[in-house]
Amino acid sequence: MSRPMSDVVERAAEAALGLAAERPWTEVTLRDVAERAGLSFAELYLAAESKAAVVDAVSRRFDAAALAAVDGVGADEAVHDRLFEVVMARVEAMEPQRAALLAIAKAEGPAPMAPRLLRTSRALLEGGGVDASGLRGTMRRAAMTAVWARVLQVWRDDEGALNRTMAEIDKQLRAMRERLSRVGAGF
Repeated sequence: MSRPMSDVVERAAEAALGLAAERPWTEVTLRDVAERAGLSFAELYLAAESKAAVVDAVSRRFDAAALAAVDGVGADEAVHDRLFEVVMARVEAMEPQRAALLAIAKAEGPAPMAPRLLRTSRALLEGGGVDASGLRGTMRRAAMTAVWARVLQVWRDDEGALNRTMAEIDKQLRAMRERLSRVGAGF
């Protein structure tokens, strides 16, 4: 009997994070991930045919954790506050896996991260109650992608209480709101 695909991917994501925290990501193979996850290689390959696909699952996992953390955030709150909460929830979801995530990011470089940044930016906007569809949504997603990329840069070097990260989120969201309002894509 085969496991549900979502279970396979979740187990692989957890295993990948563990391996990335222990040794250089460039030395980790998909077969290593399968073995650590207690999966057959064929089972993992069917669900995620590359390390990049496993890292995509890791990213979606943190997106989901952030969205779950802000589920029920009141629509009566200011958009800035809702977005701040969801971005901060994403950062807090990643924090326990900081070493592994930084190791993966360093090994992968920026190119593979671009699609993940875009997907996370959409999740952050929608989680904050901001429509990310249509032309205005495209502009909003581009702006949020820039915000998220900058927040990640600051988070990378901000160990401890995350004060610098929180200040950067606030600063970047304010700047994003101003830029978007100038081009008719404000909220």
